[in-house]
Amino acid sequence: MKIAAIVLVTTLVVLLAVWRFAVSAGAVGLLDLADRFVGGTSGIQVAASGERYGPLADQRVEVIVPAAQSATRRPVLLFIFGGAWKSGRPEDYRFVGRTFARAGYVVVIAGYRLVPDGVFPAMLEDGAAAARWTIDNAARFGGDPARLYLMGHSAGAYNAAMLALDPQWLARQQLSPAAIKGLVGLSGPYDFYPFTSPDTRAAFGHAKDPAATQPLLFVKPGAPPMLLLSGEDDTTVKPRNSLALAKALTAAGMPSKAVLLAGVDHAGTVMKLAQPFARDRRVIDSALSFLAAHGGASAPVQGAGD
Repeated sequence: MKIAAIVLVTTLVVLLAVWRFAVSAGAVGLLDLADRFVGGTSGIQVAASGERYGPLADQRVEVIVPAAQSATRRPVLLFIFGGAWKSGRPEDYRFVGRTFARAGYVVVIAGYRLVPDGVFPAMLEDGAAAARWTIDNAARFGGDPARLYLMGHSAGAYNAAMLALDPQWLARQQLSPAAIKGLVGLSGPYDFYPFTSPDTRAAFGHAKDPAATQPLLFVKPGAPPMLLLSGEDDTTVKPRNSLALAKALTAAGMPSKAVLLAGVDHAGTVMKLAQPFARDRRVIDSALSFLAAHGGASAPVQGAGD
């Protein structure tokens, strides 16, 4: 028995190391596989997969909802994934949908054009179009279009923040920032000019007015409330981005909160939305508490693995 236990523990440690490496290398699909294997798929259902909000291949969504019926419409969470604006697929982030659908949300995971086709401002045009589609279609999935929340990781957190702060993008879809009831940013870059990395130069280096690309410079009264989570060990997108944006929003009369998580790196904030890493509930509990405080779901409808 002792030998079997040692083998099991060793196998789990190796698997965790492989998954962690895979995520850092961009293979998020393996993280989704781990979540399905460890956490299962009970309590949720994939209501739509690959449905288009625009004519292009990247303009597609995954919709994941609670399996249980509800007498009232559920809040809606639009998740925008990261990947340095050059990689990512909505279907690889179903683990985010499973996590928040179990907590009572209709979850829409939106793709968007990626570099080289998706340079600024294409990612924001697509994000706004995805928000329009989400509001227009929420009701058919049991969602409440009047309770739309944004969440993004890394590049996706940037996209979400720009939608919330620069009104021109939503306005092109006949929406206002007031349509967004709250935003959760995970490890987001909000103040990164000058463009010093190859990824930011590829996505934004052509911009005639670099200031027009920076979320921090669009802070003003009337922005939706924001929770900005970063890992203290993040060397990819420095935690100062979250601290600076939260400070600016609060100074503008829109109290927002930056939370730095000890022992967490850049990938860690999104990894903790998937099993088995979600056993560290700091990201999930912070996000759910914030969303509930601003009109979101107040209690889970199905526990992982139930």
